[in-house]
Amino acid sequence: MTTTDAGHAADELLSVAMVTLGCARNEVDSEELAGRLEADGFRLVADPEDADTVVVNTCGFVESAKKDSVDTLLHAADLKDGGHAKAVVAVGCLAERYGKDLAAELPEADAVLGFDDYPDIAARLRAIVAGETHHPHTPQDRRKLLPISPVERDASGISVPGHLEIATVDEIGDHAPESGPRAVRRRLDGGPMAPLKLASGCDRRCSFCAIPSFRGSFVSRRPSDVLHEGQWLATQGVKELFLVSENSTSYGKDLGDLRLLETLLPELSAIDGIERVRVSYLQPAETRPGLIEAIAQMPGVAAYYDLSFQHASATVLRRMRRFGDPDSFLDLLERIRGLAPTAGVRSNVIVGFPGETEDDLQTLCDFLEAARMDVTGVFGYSDEDGTEAASYDGKLDADEIEDRTAHVTALVEELNAQRAEERIGEQVVVLVESVDGDAAEGRAAHQGPEVDGTTTLETAAGVAVGDLVTATVIATDGVDLIARPVL
Repeated sequence: MTTTDAGHAADELLSVAMVTLGCARNEVDSEELAGRLEADGFRLVADPEDADTVVVNTCGFVESAKKDSVDTLLHAADLKDGGHAKAVVAVGCLAERYGKDLAAELPEADAVLGFDDYPDIAARLRAIVAGETHHPHTPQDRRKLLPISPVERDASGISVPGHLEIATVDEIGDHAPESGPRAVRRRLDGGPMAPLKLASGCDRRCSFCAIPSFRGSFVSRRPSDVLHEGQWLATQGVKELFLVSENSTSYGKDLGDLRLLETLLPELSAIDGIERVRVSYLQPAETRPGLIEAIAQMPGVAAYYDLSFQHASATVLRRMRRFGDPDSFLDLLERIRGLAPTAGVRSNVIVGFPGETEDDLQTLCDFLEAARMDVTGVFGYSDEDGTEAASYDGKLDADEIEDRTAHVTALVEELNAQRAEERIGEQVVVLVESVDGDAAEGRAAHQGPEVDGTTTLETAAGVAVGDLVTATVIATDGVDLIARPVL
C-alpha cells in the first residue's frame, strides 16, 4: 500500500471520540474502551465535533453527576444536527445503572450500552452507526453475578471494566511499545500521571451508596496484571501511578492475601521510569498498621492517605452502616503522622444524613477542626435509588441540608487553608504537569490529582512536564501552594 493509499484508508475508518465524566476509575475504563476500538479499526479523535461516533462514559454516583452526564449526552446529540456525528452512545455507570429506562427517557442518545457490551464495543458501534437498533439491558444487581465468599469468586466469565489480562494481549495497534508488556488501553491524556486500577466493585453495604449494585462485588486484579500495566504506562511517559478502586484496603482479600497491596507497592515503585506511586480510597475501619507503614515509609510511595470518613458521629455512622467515632479516627491520624509528619490526608463527608441532629453536626465539626486534613470534600445528603437510606425516617428538608452543607463547607475551606499555611517553609517534591513560559504547575506528594489543590513553582527555567522538582513552600492560596525550587 502506498502512503497515499494508507492515508485514504485512515480517512475511511470510522472515527470515535471518548468523553469521560466522573472519577479516575472511569478514566481507566474509557482508555480500555479506546484501546479496544483502536485495535478493531476505529480512528480515535479528541474533539467530538470531528467524530462519527461520540461515546460518553457517564457517572451515576450522585444526582449532580447524573445531571452532568445527561447534559453532556444532550450536547453531544446536538452535534448530529448538520454536523459530522452519526451516533451518540452512552456507556459507564449511569448507563449500567438505568439501562432501558435511561434509553427510554433519553431518545437523543442512539444507544445505551452496559458493561456486558464492552468486550464487543467495536461491533456494537458499527451496528449503531449502520442504523441498527440496540436493545439496552434491564438493570440487575451485579453483586449477584459472583459468589458471596470473596475467595470463591471467578470473574473471568463476566465483564469487569478495567480488568483485562494485560500479559496475554498480543497486538493493540501502533501505540503499543515494540517490546515489553502490551495493554488494550489507549491513553487519552498524555500527562505524567495515570490512574491504574487495582480492583472493581465493593462488598461494603453503606446505606447511602448504590455503587455496589451496579459495579458489583469486590474483585481484585491479579498483581501480575497490575504490574504489567504499570510497566506499560511507564513506556508512555507516565511518572506517577495513581492506584484506584472502590476500596483499596480490600485489595487481595479475594486472592487469599489481604496484605497483597503491601507486597505490590515496592514492585510498582521499582518500575523503571516510575517516580511516584499513590494509593487512593482507603476505608478507615480496614486501614491496618502494615499498610499505614508501607505508605508512610516505602521509597517511591507518596505519603498520602485518602480516608473515607463520611462522618464522625458514631450514631450517624451506624445508620450509614459504617464504623468509627472521633476518637478512633483521630487515633488513626495520629499513627499516620507519627510515621510521616508531613503526610497528606484527604476525606469526604456527608452532611444532613437522615436523623442527623445538631449535636451530630457539632461532633463532625469538632472532629474536622481536630483532624487538620489537607482537603475535605463536603456533600449534602440526597436519596439514591435502591439504597437503604432512601427508606429511612428522620429526613431533613432540603433547605436545612443546604444550610448545614454550606456551614461545613465554609469551615473546611478555612481549616484546609490553615493546613496549607502550616506547610510554609516545608520542602516538597513537585511533579510538573504543565509549563507556560516561566510558570510551572504540578502537585506535591500530599496533593492527589484534580481534587487536592496544586503547587505553582515561582520560577520554572529549564523545567519540563514530567520533571520532579524539589522546592520550598513560600506562600499559599487556599489549598494551593506556591514554592521556590531548591537550586
